[in-house]
Amino acid sequence: MRRIPYGANPNGVHDNLVSAPLAVISLQGQEDLTLPFGFTPATPGALTPQSMAESFVAALKLGGRVPPNELAVFIQRLTVFFSSCDERRFGQWEHTSWMDFVKAQGKSDGYRRLLARGLTRGLVAAKEEVASARTIGSMAEAFVLNFFNQGNDGDPDRVLNGPTNEVWIDPWVALLRRRGVRFRVGYAIQGLETARGRLRAAATRDGRGRRHRVEADWFVCALPAERAVKLWSRGVLALDPELARMRELVVDWMVGIQFYLGRNAPLTKGHMAYMDSPWSLTSINQAQFWPARDISRDYGDGQARDILSVDISDWDTPGILYGKPAKQCTADQVAREAWEQIKASVNDTKPGTLRDEDLHAWYLDPGVRWVKAKGANRNDDPLLVNTVGSWENRPAARTEIPNLVLAGDYVRTNIDLATMEGANESGRAAVNALLDAAGANAAPASMYTLYQPPEAEPFKEIDRQRYRAGQPNLFDTP
Repeated sequence: MRRIPYGANPNGVHDNLVSAPLAVISLQGQEDLTLPFGFTPATPGALTPQSMAESFVAALKLGGRVPPNELAVFIQRLTVFFSSCDERRFGQWEHTSWMDFVKAQGKSDGYRRLLARGLTRGLVAAKEEVASARTIGSMAEAFVLNFFNQGNDGDPDRVLNGPTNEVWIDPWVALLRRRGVRFRVGYAIQGLETARGRLRAAATRDGRGRRHRVEADWFVCALPAERAVKLWSRGVLALDPELARMRELVVDWMVGIQFYLGRNAPLTKGHMAYMDSPWSLTSINQAQFWPARDISRDYGDGQARDILSVDISDWDTPGILYGKPAKQCTADQVAREAWEQIKASVNDTKPGTLRDEDLHAWYLDPGVRWVKAKGANRNDDPLLVNTVGSWENRPAARTEIPNLVLAGDYVRTNIDLATMEGANESGRAAVNALLDAAGANAAPASMYTLYQPPEAEPFKEIDRQRYRAGQPNLFDTP
């Protein structure tokens, strides 16, 4: 982002990031949980796996919402994961569901809602029964370290100070065009042609239905996993049979909807998770982070003053208004249902926080389309979910086909989550695979790993020895 010029910003687009200092977990009928960033460990001294776990739970202020004995179980489970070596993470926790790992079976409703379900459905649209404990645990570890300001290059939670296209994507596209990149939009890839052990051409169709054949020396497939697998023909799989494993990858729905409000109504100075909402909603108010913009002046019809951006992460659970899952709701019903679920959460203890008269308009991600004949929605942009054991089904950036490399959040990288960071890391991996295959002498792209505190290394080394000896983690006791 620092390399993308933007006005007079000394650090380009990166300077358009601003801090979101708070995160709030909204609970119906109870006081909300406010999570500040940048806290210090509850246990003084070294940043050990246990002190990390204790501090995380303390910051969540879960006392009174989860029984103390169950909080102790969760702290133990986090301690186990934070002290686990990579061999155990891939060999054991990759093949364990998050629900089983945190021992959620038989626990209280608060434990299952806030700790088992909250870290999966609301944040990555994954169901705790099938999500890999390695992925969810790694994400939790990264969040905890960010809270400690460990491994991040600024405030732990940052958002853009304007619409994403205006303050990031458009300047990026302009930079690439100045460097000679040509974008051909409106084309669908129909198939890949192979010859002599390589890819020779791609078959495409334009917006008018006309067919084209594109020859190239090198091919980078940056399609999402569920689209890429449709290109793996017999000819492609004959050259790289392992690509067939991608058919086992699982996707789910996490879709955005924007509510345009007739007044400024910031719910909190950051992200908000509606833990009791059936559709696992999260949101953020935009106007408070866009100081150089006046929404009513600069956008729309002049009547909207704030934008409440919402993620809908559970499309399979019935809602409170129509009694149907989001997949079976029309766009209007999705909007009304999501609005009612948010109101039910924020108005319970503070009546009038959001009113129907505040809602001026809404906009649902156009990737979701209602299919009247089926009485259900179709989603063109599902999200990869890291299910139990899915790491083995994910490819590396470099394939067995000499002139084909892959990029996407499903590609194996050190950032193991369907995020922009994961997609970017896979892009850098694709560049390096291409340079290597071409025998180029250009400097490779820098690759990154998630921060690992050196204080935890002695615990991981002990665990490495125990894992190789067939023993459980040192903290994994009844």
